[in-house]
Amino acid sequence: MKEEPLLLGIESSCDETAAAVVRGRHLLSSVILSSAAEQAKYGGVVPEIASRAHTDAISTAVHSALEEANVRKEELDAVAVTYGAGLLGALLVGLSFAKSFAYSLNIPLLAVNHIRGHMAAAYLTDPLLKPPFITLLASGGHTAVLYTKSFTEFEILGSTRDDAAGEAFDKAARVLGLPYPGGPNIEKLAAQGKPCIAFPKMFKGNGYDFSYSGLKTAVINYCHTKEQKKEEYNRADVAASFQCAACDVLAERAVAAAKEYGCKTIAAGGGVIANGYLRAKLVQLCEENGFRAVLPEKKYCTDNAAMIAAEGLVRYNARDFADLSVNACAHIPLGKKGKQ
Repeated sequence: MKEEPLLLGIESSCDETAAAVVRGRHLLSSVILSSAAEQAKYGGVVPEIASRAHTDAISTAVHSALEEANVRKEELDAVAVTYGAGLLGALLVGLSFAKSFAYSLNIPLLAVNHIRGHMAAAYLTDPLLKPPFITLLASGGHTAVLYTKSFTEFEILGSTRDDAAGEAFDKAARVLGLPYPGGPNIEKLAAQGKPCIAFPKMFKGNGYDFSYSGLKTAVINYCHTKEQKKEEYNRADVAASFQCAACDVLAERAVAAAKEYGCKTIAAGGGVIANGYLRAKLVQLCEENGFRAVLPEKKYCTDNAAMIAAEGLVRYNARDFADLSVNACAHIPLGKKGKQ
């Protein structure tokens, strides 16, 4: 029996330089070299600093991943790399390296949409996962509920009408005076408080769309009003109340979609899925309704190359190989609502 494909994944869309090796849907190694600590000095990601950090780290990340997997580069069947969306300069570092690496080995190049990579992280969590299932995507740039018919075909049931969930976390963190990255720091502060402030969870409407602008504005107004009146308020309670409002609706709409579409499994991906409260809420609702939640480990919810390799496997099996002329794209839409 022929062995499953051996793939190298490369990710460099933001501030993580990452490489991973998979054989089929089994992860052999994952290396992440982050410049987040350096970026935190500036309150967020500085594109030029990110690009330079990728240039310094890319070779080390790839060779470390191969060594950790005990794989020689000549054994690889293909190279999967993020070509978008992300910071253009950062993307070009990973893409240029991947092109040269694939060319030197005379093996296929697989161009991966970063957001599709987040969706594919669950494929490594459960190598036996099979469609159809509901996918909950929650990241810094995208928030959506999808009906996954096959690994190459999905239908967007709902998406954000304004801010993505991750953006809302970052903006709430900023108004609370928390450092970058906002999401993990909101969660840490929330653990010290109680969700006792009635922030709006979402607009009331049909379907599976999201809107975080109202929640974001409510948090900003609450804090600013208290400060203008020189009234004390508990920042931890604000964080806990925001987290509850932001996360409950994600879990609730994913479960509602599973009910409507007759799916027994909900797979999740994206940086926001690393939030402990959201993970617990999703598992709780799934258990109450007889569903199964497939959640990647927290380190595979944030940017990593394992998810890129996982989506690369989908491209490889579909023989969707990229030409060496493929270029980096700063913006790639997930797709329009409806069938894809």
